[in-house]
Amino acid sequence: MPALAQEEPRTVEDDVATSKDSGTVDRSNPEMAQVITKLMELGAKPVHTLDVPAARTQPTPADAVKAVYLETTGKQPFPEPVGKTEDIKVDGAEGELDARVYWPEGMADGGEALPVIVYFHGGGWVIANLNVYDASPRALANQAKAVVVSVHYRQGPEDKFPAAHDDAIAAYSYIVENAGEWNGDSSRVAVAGESAGGNLAVNVAIAARDQQLTEPSAILAVYPVAGDDLETQSYIANQNAVPLGKADIEWFVGHYLNDMSEAADPRIDLVGSADLEDLPPVTIVAAEIDPLNSEGMTLRDKLEEAGVEVAYQNWNGVTHEFFGMAAVVPEAKEAQDFAGSELREALGSE
Repeated sequence: MPALAQEEPRTVEDDVATSKDSGTVDRSNPEMAQVITKLMELGAKPVHTLDVPAARTQPTPADAVKAVYLETTGKQPFPEPVGKTEDIKVDGAEGELDARVYWPEGMADGGEALPVIVYFHGGGWVIANLNVYDASPRALANQAKAVVVSVHYRQGPEDKFPAAHDDAIAAYSYIVENAGEWNGDSSRVAVAGESAGGNLAVNVAIAARDQQLTEPSAILAVYPVAGDDLETQSYIANQNAVPLGKADIEWFVGHYLNDMSEAADPRIDLVGSADLEDLPPVTIVAAEIDPLNSEGMTLRDKLEEAGVEVAYQNWNGVTHEFFGMAAVVPEAKEAQDFAGSELREALGSE
């Protein structure tokens, strides 16, 4: 995997803001600022101020993107077209899980078997679902010319750690075993995820290595949860950022973990005690206005120290959750192009 010129985020001295939202709107690029402003206009509140049912049903960044798209184009928003989608069930660790299959545009009618990407959505292992994270799998299917299977998983507080992690491994194994049902090639598989899902993607690759499962050819981790240190430079700079701040992450882990000591588990603290050797090439997408930015850089460094090939790129002026916003945020399209190029190379779908 070729190295990419790395764009480092601006320094903490540049980014520590005095406004109550960490200056998110002022620090954002114009299109990103539109989305954040719209999200607040729609009534979204910091998740740490809500109970779980309210957090799961309030307006999402995806809703804000749709609203901005309608206002700026005068058209009803529509998802990026793909060949087709199909809602299915896959086996999890303790029962069936909801999943959705995406075929790339123009490649849904059989023919040569396609690579497979197993995708895990974000939401702090507590909120969100396949519908909230619909844009990213669509983009990845088209970008990587691959069948994407987006997997939902058990969430806290109903199902505590390691439920989501166990489900991700079980679902990956099931999808690899049954890839032919969706015209997928089980010998060309990648794992991908955003935020908490990025953490799951890395964990699946580690489990595949350790449990003698079919190992993925590549990992895509988009602003992944990778550490347990809530006092990093980016946590300080973005402690009250929108849509994700420090207190929000504390809320997420508080609802998912059985107790906070589990934050040191290598499945959560990837940059701490996790064994990162002998993993496939990893692509990391980072956002500047994001508490998780520092640990994404640390994960990059730890992977490289372990001898793993890493392609890393940071985008300034955008926030956590930007990756699926290509309809209105140019940097999201750049990030999708970057991720797609790395996946195509790793999966042999150029």
